[in-house]
Amino acid sequence: MIVTVASGKGGTGKTTVAVSLALSLLENGSRPEGPPPILLDCDVEEPNVALFIQPAIASRKDVGLLIPKVDLAACTYCGICADVCRYHAITVVGEKVLVYPDLCHGCGSCMLNCPEICIEEVLEVLGVVERGRAGRLSFGQGILEVGKAMSVPIIAELKKWAIPGPSNEDRIILDAPPGASCPVVETMRHSDFVLLVTEPTPFGLHDLRLAVQLSRDELHIPMGVVINRDGIGDEGVETFCAEEAIPILMRIPYRREIAEAGAEGIPLVEALPEYWESFRTMYASIQSLARG
Repeated sequence: MIVTVASGKGGTGKTTVAVSLALSLLENGSRPEGPPPILLDCDVEEPNVALFIQPAIASRKDVGLLIPKVDLAACTYCGICADVCRYHAITVVGEKVLVYPDLCHGCGSCMLNCPEICIEEVLEVLGVVERGRAGRLSFGQGILEVGKAMSVPIIAELKKWAIPGPSNEDRIILDAPPGASCPVVETMRHSDFVLLVTEPTPFGLHDLRLAVQLSRDELHIPMGVVINRDGIGDEGVETFCAEEAIPILMRIPYRREIAEAGAEGIPLVEALPEYWESFRTMYASIQSLARG
């Protein structure tokens, strides 16, 4: 089963929940239970899961897009390549051909439609994907190269590389980027359940609404909510979840020791061992809700 931990905004405690949920699946008392979970950090612009679990990276590879390179000696500047590019990543101005790598989606239409066959594709590296282990926990992360704008190809490659052919027995936790844009959609895609982490404030409620619209109304994925920093703010999130019949699966209180543990890179379940069972119980609820 694939569970995506997401949020409408950054700073809600999404990584705290994702890491503790994955760690809680490692053992039942002193006995291993089921296959080792897989934890993927899909927030490729600012990956931080590794700060909490200190994995040993075993392999890595570059990820990129094939972008057009034009042979100007053979080009007739007909402009067909620009006409077929829906992303406006290539433009013909007089006797100049301008390519904008940050806009290119690597679809290959310009090359396929060039009547002079003067366009080839070259690899533009966007970042890297890495995988390794932290004890029995399998780990993977993507890292977007500084200055690059397109993170979706890295997320897609990370999921394909780290979890090829997932089975029903697999327990896969994805830590999504914040927000409700294309990188979040790519992370949620093919998930069995979305766990939305929010905080009980007007800002938390506003962004929770966006995340609910994306996961439930657009992608049609079952979901539940974790309220972090419970005890601050107002009752808006509670009221919204009740009105929308969205289950609240866990409440994490607003406590100084939780914040201190996070600042020191200590997972919640290790800082406060009473949460081991809470996260295991939540995962059982997730399984039940995902089955419908």
